[in-house]
Amino acid sequence: MENWKRVLLAASVGASAVLFLKRKWPAGIIFAGVGLATLASEYPEEFARFRESLPEYVERGTRFVDVASRAGERLARYAEQRGRAALDEMGSW
Repeated sequence: MENWKRVLLAASVGASAVLFLKRKWPAGIIFAGVGLATLASEYPEEFARFRESLPEYVERGTRFVDVASRAGERLARYAEQRGRAALDEMGSW
């Protein structure tokens, strides 16, 4: 990778991180896009491979969110049942 591309990549990633931390979302997204475009221009084959496997990544992410959601629901139900049991026990004093 040429030096000017390395500088552009580092500057855009750094600026994007700072802007995201300052909650300036649109500007952060623009700088992140500049960094990604720089990488894509240097490694087009890898980005093409990533683009082809993107649906699989989305499917895995969706499955993970579903499992986490179901686990959260079970924990909420369990906590509710425990809370009711504790209230019933307190009421019997």
